[in-house]
Amino acid sequence: MVSDTLEAPRGGDMVQSEFLTQLAAVIRAEDSYGQWDGKSDAELMDEFIVTREERREIPIIGDPDPDVMWRIGKFYDAVGLMIEKKTGCMASQMQKMSHEGFGRIVLIAGKLVVVSKHLRDVHRFGFETWAKLAEAGEKLVESAAEIIDTYPDAAKG
Repeated sequence: MVSDTLEAPRGGDMVQSEFLTQLAAVIRAEDSYGQWDGKSDAELMDEFIVTREERREIPIIGDPDPDVMWRIGKFYDAVGLMIEKKTGCMASQMQKMSHEGFGRIVLIAGKLVVVSKHLRDVHRFGFETWAKLAEAGEKLVESAAEIIDTYPDAAKG
């Protein structure tokens, strides 16, 4: 579903996708004072892009800062909302992360785990391009929708 491009500060051109639109909406929902009204979606989500050069500069071992943890939470919040739009089943996120940046995130719809993702080196969390960011989110949504289609009674229970 990746198509038209929008100008972005880095990571190539920003692709147009439902997932990126949802992610921007999730981020904008926290702007209760309108400080980000003048910013484009690409500017708001710029921190999600970590180029190869930037990744090389990040130490292999490191503790995640609160901004990285916030971005991870917003990414999976957007996934959960897209799952709900696609299937009608609300998917809520739970995560457990160590101070060293290792952990797990699950999204649960009803009694059904629809996303289970182990994360490591979260201090390096990001995507090389806008297309890869959109693709990662959309892939998680599609996979979760297939699981919900397979076990609808558990997802709605």
